[in-house]
Amino acid sequence: MGWDLATLFKRHAKDIAQALRRRGLTADIAADLTQDTFVRVLVSPPADNAPVNNPAAYLFRVARNLSIDHQRRERLLNRVDLCEDSFAAILDPSPSQEVTVYDRQKLALTSAALSELPERTRRAFELHRIEEMTVAEVAAELGLSRSRVWALLRDAYEHVDLRLTGL
Repeated sequence: MGWDLATLFKRHAKDIAQALRRRGLTADIAADLTQDTFVRVLVSPPADNAPVNNPAAYLFRVARNLSIDHQRRERLLNRVDLCEDSFAAILDPSPSQEVTVYDRQKLALTSAALSELPERTRRAFELHRIEEMTVAEVAAELGLSRSRVWALLRDAYEHVDLRLTGL
């Protein structure tokens, strides 16, 4: 088979998707099945001895068959409509393993970045972020002016941000 699938896709993908939409499929499913049509032909082209004189007709036939298969599978599915409260009741609020690993890595990087800061800058940052003290309270605690505390906090945030972004 000597078909140029890129050219065929440019010429016929939109028409195939519209034909699938006329068969009652949503735009998203029609787009998926259109892509699946070309993937199917790419992976499993017609045999060399098969009399395929019209590639467009062949693509439309593959798309039609995929839509029939899709509709058969859909009929087998049991769908249940859930209200928000019912859905929230089955939703697991705990983070995924990937999120947990990512957060632990970021926490380790943050801890390492904080340990690199000068003592006064680190202490100002901890009082402000961890102890939730205002800038005025941090200034009073450390015996510094508010503007100096703001400068220390800015330096700390910039340093941590640089370490987290890897720059």
